[in-house]
Order: sequence, then structure tokens, then C-alpha cells
Amino acid sequence: MEECSCLCGAGSSRGCRCLQECQGPAETAAAEGKRCPQKRQRPAEKAAAEGKQAPAEKHLEAHAAALCCAGSGGTASPLPPPRCSLQDLPVEMLVAIFASLPGTDLPSLAQACTKFHHILHSDSIWRRRCREEYGLCENLQDLEIIGRSYREVYAKLLHPYRNILGLWQLDSSYRTLLNVVVDGLCITGWKYSPSLNTHVDAPMQFEPFFRIRLTERKSATVEYMDNYYSLSHRRHMQIQKDRFSIQWLKSDHQKDSPTRLRGERGRVLVQEDRQQYDCLTYRRLYLPPNHPDDLIRPGLFEVEYNSAGLMIAMLSFRGKYAKISKITGVTFGQINIHLMRRIPLSDGEIFRNFNQLSRVVQEIDKQVIREQQQQQQQQQQQQKNGTEESEGHAWQSPAQPSVGESGAAALEEQPVPFVLPVGVRSRDQNYPRTCRMCFYAADIGTFDPFAYPRRCPGVFILFDENHFGFIWLERKFFILYSRVQNTFQNVEAPSLQAFLEMLSNICP
Repeated sequence: MEECSCLCGAGSSRGCRCLQECQGPAETAAAEGKRCPQKRQRPAEKAAAEGKQAPAEKHLEAHAAALCCAGSGGTASPLPPPRCSLQDLPVEMLVAIFASLPGTDLPSLAQACTKFHHILHSDSIWRRRCREEYGLCENLQDLEIIGRSYREVYAKLLHPYRNILGLWQLDSSYRTLLNVVVDGLCITGWKYSPSLNTHVDAPMQFEPFFRIRLTERKSATVEYMDNYYSLSHRRHMQIQKDRFSIQWLKSDHQKDSPTRLRGERGRVLVQEDRQQYDCLTYRRLYLPPNHPDDLIRPGLFEVEYNSAGLMIAMLSFRGKYAKISKITGVTFGQINIHLMRRIPLSDGEIFRNFNQLSRVVQEIDKQVIREQQQQQQQQQQQQKNGTEESEGHAWQSPAQPSVGESGAAALEEQPVPFVLPVGVRSRDQNYPRTCRMCFYAADIGTFDPFAYPRRCPGVFILFDENHFGFIWLERKFFILYSRVQNTFQNVEAPSLQAFLEMLSNICP
């Protein structure tokens, strides 16, 4: 018999149409009688049989209808499964699926169909998005009491102001920090206040600067809580990805007097009423990435430079170098630590004689200057020959193991006694009495961001995972750095290049 090659439809209990066409009339009638005994039943019995059909039989019928006979060979060829749409899923399953999607994708999904549009009004979906994307942990009943929903909080507060969350540095002559976080049903900007801190081991203290919240009109507004600029009656906040600014217009009694331009005989020619604008600009601050080979874990450290209060510095590692970048205060620049220039401790005897310590550091400083001059000459020669390498300075090169030791190996070093050399002053006498490592370092900084930086060699002293110090040889001064115990959110750099660019802006 010739083989049948067609694909027939499914869904009928009469079997395959191809088989019926290949059979004769008598065989077809007999087959229909065997497969469909309902034809020989009475109408009442047929209705009863249809009503008592088990779900398992329906499943078998659907499976049999999905098969197509391929002739007398008896080979069954499966048809494509019945078409299943996402809309056919139960509502509870759709809610669970939608809640796991990013909140930015949900508005487009709501436009797919009316069913999805109604489902996405479920507040449990937006509650999960607020919690997973922004850390908002509020009670649903509390929102209902004040007439709010998670959907409104996400769409009108969290998502529009998402780029302002994180740690920021004030771009001015006196730099400070601003930490913007989700605080309950608000977004609060907390300004670092160094005058509130009394010791380097204490957590950083912040005071509220502004608050963004939903008003009765269900729109987000910015409220400023500072006292210095409280007289200004109108402000404008402009938010970008890596920078935001607050601009305000001084109130009437703060404006300068009108400018009058007089002619030869004193007649008023022009009267100009100038309206002065002030502006605060902040730029985003990333925390340094952590690498297993780093000497210790990088991050923020508190230090007492002068009587103005505690300042904040950032410790970061890059290959054979470490860097202490000054984040707050009036001093600019950084301390470069040469991890390949380790100073032998000699059981702490190196600190008991300041002259000997100074001679060792000065010798290393001369070697470093000679190497840097040779490197500059090589780069100039390469520029002339057109073969300059793109890597540049070692700080910009790919990450390399720090001094051939991992951070764990550095902490396994046996501690030796530490005492301040005779004649070296310190504002903090509560420093550790043992240390583990000592390296050559140079402070390259200034009090004026536009002045030429000055180079001051010194000694970097590693005490433990949370403390290190620096001795200025020229000034005979020691300062202690203590790790900041505060935790921050939205401070991870999207890439290493983004962090290096941020670092170059802080310490040009």
C-alpha cells in the first residue's frame, strides 16, 4: 500500500483522516463502529457516557488525536504540540513571573494586553521590585494607611531619582561627603560632619541635608533641611549619572543692591537688578575594588590631619603600588606607596633612631627619582620613534600581585614593637604598639588645588587590617589611619576604568 505523507489536524475522536481515506467503505464503517460505539447507543445513553468520561480518557484522546498515521507501515509521526500562550497561565503564576522581572521592563509588558495590564497593578509585584532593587522594606499596611502603594513609590520616587543614590564628593575648595540612601519611604541625603567625630575609631557622623518624598499630590518633592541656606526660597536639583548639582536663587534680602550706571551729569542711564545664583556640585565617588592579592582590604579610612576635625582618605591598590587619596578637607593630592620598596623592621629597631630611618628613606627616594627620570626619557624616546606603549605608568598597567604576597600572607607576618621615633609628633597618641610591615612612600599634595604639588618622602607603616600610619620625615609628624566602619550602598564602580577615571579626577 502506498505510504501516506500528509500531516492531518487533531482534536477529533474519530481518529486519523488519512487512515479513513486509505480504507475501503466497509472497512471504514467497521472501524468507525469499533472506535465510536456511541453511534450504536441511544441518545440518552450517549449523553450519559459523555458526561461520565474521565479526565484520563480525555487526555488519551488528545494524545491519540495528536498522532498522524503514516500508512500501513504503522509508523506514527507526532504533530507539533498544541499552541500554549503566556496568557493561559494562572494569575498567581503570572504574578510570580512578573515580580522577578526588572521594574523597567514592566511598563512595556503592561501594554501587551489588558490581562497583563490588570495583573501589573498588583502591589506585591512592585513590593518585590522595591525591595530587591532599592532595599525598601516597608509594611504594606503602613502604605495603605497613608494612601500610598508600592507601584507609586517605585514609579514616582525610586525610579526617577535612582541616579542620585550613592556616595558623592562636594566639588569645592573644602570637600565633604554626601551619602544618599533610601530611608524608609523617602530618599535622604546625609552630609558628612567631621566636627561631630571625636576619634578615628568612631563611625562617621552624618547630618541630614535634603529629603525627597511623595507629597499629598503623589508627586516627589525635594525638601532641604540645612540651616546655612535656609533663607533661599527656590532651588533646582539637576541629576546626572555621575554628577548632580543644587542651584538656588537668593531671596530678595540677599540680593545685591541694584547696579546703576551714570552718565556725565550723574543721570541714571541703566538700572540692572542682578539676581545672584549659588550652586553646589557633587561628583560620584566609587569605592576601590577588592583583590585577593591586596596587602589589606581597600576602602575608606579616617584620619586627623589638623584641628579642623577628622578627614576621610581612600586606600586603593594597583599592581606594585598603593595610593592614599585625600577625599575630604582642604588638602589635595595623594600618598603613593611603593610596595616593592619594603623597609626592614629589624625587630622595631628602625624606629628608635630617626636619623637612621631618614637615611634609609632618602636613599630609596633618590633611587625612585632616578628611575622615574629614566622612565620619562624612555617614553620621550618612544614618542619620537612612534613606538610608545599604551600602558604608560605602572599605576595604569593591569593588576599585578602586590609585593609577591597575598593579603593573608601579609597579616601572617610576626608583629614587631612600634614606637614613635624621638622628635616625631602625633595628634593621636592612641596608636597601635606593634606593626607588621613598613614601605617607602611619598606624599604628593598641596593645600591649593591649582598649585604645583610638593613631594615629601615618608614611611608607610602597616599595623593590622584596619590601621596603618604615615610618617612625614620633613615635618617629623605621624598620623594614624583607621578604617571607616560605616557601610555604604550603590558605591561599586561599573568597571575598573570608571574607578581609575574617578580617581584621576580626585587626585589629578
